[in-house]
Amino acid sequence: MQHILVTGGTGTLGRLVVPRLRDDGCKVRVLSRRSREAGEGIEFVSGDLATGEGIEAAVEGAEIIVHCAGSSKGDEDKALNLVREASRAGARHLVYISVVGAERIPVVSGVDRAMFGYFASKLAAERIVADSGLPWTILRATQFHDSILTVARAMAKLPVVPVPAGFRFQPVDADDVAARLVQLTLGEPAGQVPDLGGPRVYTAADLLCGYLHANHRRRLIMPVWLPGQAARALRAGANLTPDHADGTRTWEDFLADRLGSPRVVPT
Repeated sequence: MQHILVTGGTGTLGRLVVPRLRDDGCKVRVLSRRSREAGEGIEFVSGDLATGEGIEAAVEGAEIIVHCAGSSKGDEDKALNLVREASRAGARHLVYISVVGAERIPVVSGVDRAMFGYFASKLAAERIVADSGLPWTILRATQFHDSILTVARAMAKLPVVPVPAGFRFQPVDADDVAARLVQLTLGEPAGQVPDLGGPRVYTAADLLCGYLHANHRRRLIMPVWLPGQAARALRAGANLTPDHADGTRTWEDFLADRLGSPRVVPT
């Protein structure tokens, strides 16, 4: 029985990873900022990756650490706090989920950082993991369907919806990513592994229109040209991985299951 710590185990990805590991016979511990009672064979410990509080106790006895916790900023600080304690504890495998394009999207100016600092933060966290001295595996995935849905819901509240001109996305289902991440976790440390992207590429307008159609709503969509080097890289497709479109669930499938809408594939 392998002892595994999952950070972010209650988030979009982590809550899918944890039961898969448990069902594979692993003893799973979840690090959460809020205390929870153990249940269904899963142990919960409280701690804060941003401050380092509780991390020492969380990693104690963990042979493998799956780092799923993430946010819009500060991922490198959280990774550093985790790596320090994991190294002291002698973990034998550190697995990290990052984002496709982390190394291809330059975050140079204030404009870049304000809009796309997430990519730079993920890249910095990757480097901390790779330089940790621990055996490691990093998987980069494209944006989750759930994240696209959150943005679409917020934007659809506006009477006129601005969408970034020229941007394309390759959303992937979180369950597809969870399955790959568990496979990597239970294997040997592999370093940087091939990316994982969704099965289709969409323009930003296509994604929004799909959401609006699923909700039987209409909005005026206005393309907006975003400045900066990061935006230029996204217009060039730096966030896509067409050679690794290995995800199985499309945006239309996701909306149909989540919102009960008919599966209509755009032509």
